[in-house]
Amino acid sequence: MIEKLLDLAIGKKASDLHLSVGRAPVLRVAGRLRNVDVPALTPNDTEAYVKEVTPERNMKELEEICSTDFCFPHRDSSRFRVSAFKQQGVYGLVMRLLPAGFLTFEQNGIPEQVKKVITGERGLFLVTGPTGSGKTTTLATLLNYLNEKTDYHIITIEDPIEFRHRHKKGIITQREVGQDVPSFAEGLKRALRQDPDVIMVGEMRDLETTRVAITAAETGHLVFATLHTSGAVSTIVRLISQFPHDEQPRIRAQISASLLGLISQTLVPSADGKNRYAVMEVLFTTPPVANMIREGKEARIPDEMLKGRQMGMITLDEFLYNLYISGSIRGEDAIDRAMNPPKLEAKIRGGAQR
Repeated sequence: MIEKLLDLAIGKKASDLHLSVGRAPVLRVAGRLRNVDVPALTPNDTEAYVKEVTPERNMKELEEICSTDFCFPHRDSSRFRVSAFKQQGVYGLVMRLLPAGFLTFEQNGIPEQVKKVITGERGLFLVTGPTGSGKTTTLATLLNYLNEKTDYHIITIEDPIEFRHRHKKGIITQREVGQDVPSFAEGLKRALRQDPDVIMVGEMRDLETTRVAITAAETGHLVFATLHTSGAVSTIVRLISQFPHDEQPRIRAQISASLLGLISQTLVPSADGKNRYAVMEVLFTTPPVANMIREGKEARIPDEMLKGRQMGMITLDEFLYNLYISGSIRGEDAIDRAMNPPKLEAKIRGGAQR
């Protein structure tokens, strides 16, 4: 049965499959939940599904801490990221379909200027956004580009490994937390001794990982990392606020010198409800932006991004408005995802009146 459900998810172009007790299996298609026409699942059903797909190591973790994450290969060409868990004493599963291959910059909507930044300089580059916003897919695009175009040694620390890279022009080493290395922080520290050019940290979950990532970026490495933040300003504020107050002036100086830029993204339903668009806010650390970070004037950064359009910078609200006026997304969805909803709503209404 699990094979049929996974085939159905692929056929329906679903992003996720939910298996919960008391309800039929549910697919998320174009951002909306759709029931599968089968009977509601029992505790025995979900337990059987969990045991069918969960590796022994992860099954042990599930029993000890009541949740676990891993990847599950399906057929010859598909992979699902799986979150198995317990809720109210019974098992549940959420299985996310991973893209079958790597997207190009154009397919992913990433500005071409990002290529120049990540191949010409060393430092910290962040990809941020809420859970399920496509951060992993964007990172995979960036790493695949470097793997194809440069002779870099790329090391990734992931939990779990979602996209499997092959050696191309570069060398790529992928380490999974819990299997190859005990934690992100430990994996990052060890990576510095493995002759890396590029290090990708799946998530900066704690202060130690963040501290080592910034240090690695300062010492001549290109470091990619993710944060669960929305927007350039909140990302920088969150990054700095992780540190004790007395350290923050020094951290501001470090980040202003080492941060190359960031992509903050979310997903928005298409106007016809059949797809979703990745909406991005793109920031590069120009000298004025670096000064704003150093001086604690992050609120001015969006104005600087508006000035940097020719460099490829764009605010989230600009990106949303451009999709709206092209007819790709609905106005209410654009406003719902905006950083400044009243301002974008006024702009949309003003355009409609003209």
